[in-house]
Amino acid sequence: MSTKQLLALLSSHVDGDDEQVLSIALQVAAQEARQGRTDEAEQLKRLVKKARDQQRIGRPVSGQTPIPMARPRGELQGLVESTYPKVTLASMVLADSARARLSRIVRQQQERAALREHGQTPPAHILLVGPPGTGKTMTAAALAGELRLPLFTVRLESVFSRFLGETAAKLRVLFDQVAQTRGVYLLDEFDALGARRGEPNDVGEIRRVLNSVLTFMEEPNATDSLVLAATNHVEILDEALARRFEEVIEYGLPDPAAAKSLLERRLGRYKLNAKSWSTLKPAYEGLSQAELVRAADAVIRDAILEGTLTVETAALRSALQDRQTLRGKFRRASTS
Repeated sequence: MSTKQLLALLSSHVDGDDEQVLSIALQVAAQEARQGRTDEAEQLKRLVKKARDQQRIGRPVSGQTPIPMARPRGELQGLVESTYPKVTLASMVLADSARARLSRIVRQQQERAALREHGQTPPAHILLVGPPGTGKTMTAAALAGELRLPLFTVRLESVFSRFLGETAAKLRVLFDQVAQTRGVYLLDEFDALGARRGEPNDVGEIRRVLNSVLTFMEEPNATDSLVLAATNHVEILDEALARRFEEVIEYGLPDPAAAKSLLERRLGRYKLNAKSWSTLKPAYEGLSQAELVRAADAVIRDAILEGTLTVETAALRSALQDRQTLRGKFRRASTS
């Protein structure tokens, strides 16, 4: 192994970038094979394959440690918040199509070195669209958890500035962070950045911001960071921007079976009479995932304080109906 390869290996190990470690190991294997040491080369290849197989089925590679938390510094402190989520896709109630696509993204990220050997790269820009409370933000946390990466949530209210050109400058700082530090980056309410050019309320600054985002999405992603843009209003996104996303994943309200599954999972050990679910269906139909979680949490808190592990059907129905009432009020307010 050359000094350059050894430095790259140690650097990748310190950064927790196991895929890069495996990629360097394959380079060394190829070098050994060229020099006639086929046994050593084959042994290295077998170890790399074993490590990747373990990653694929979700088992940690021996000695694997999480990437150290990257904390925003300097100008980034006011622009992003960093967390290290532990949730995974398995903890989410998702439509089969969305789960399959997200699982494919995870696998391609985990095996990005293998893709690069064939001139391909994993998807870097993902657009999440759907109503509020349907799991877009939790998806970002789950992808970070699956990939054992920090989650950087961009605070768009801090990005926008009333001073000419300052918003684009702040975006440049953010884009440089993406290029330097591997992670999952969430831009929530992305329509604030990517609204169509030429809208009645469009001003020159909005066009400059959009052009900055378009330029960024054309830049090579050397860190293989995942940039997730979430929006409730995909219809107002600029078409040129929407086309830049490699994957677009749509979220919707859960069907009755998914809603029941989510409630059961959230209630956990706090059991509900099995015969009660059919009578609850009208109360939970049409609620978002977030609304269902809040209703379940409300009755769980009461059960904790009462020292019981059972949930009364009437209590859960009341909590669900409260969410339905609140949803109706918001709907009427938005149309008035």
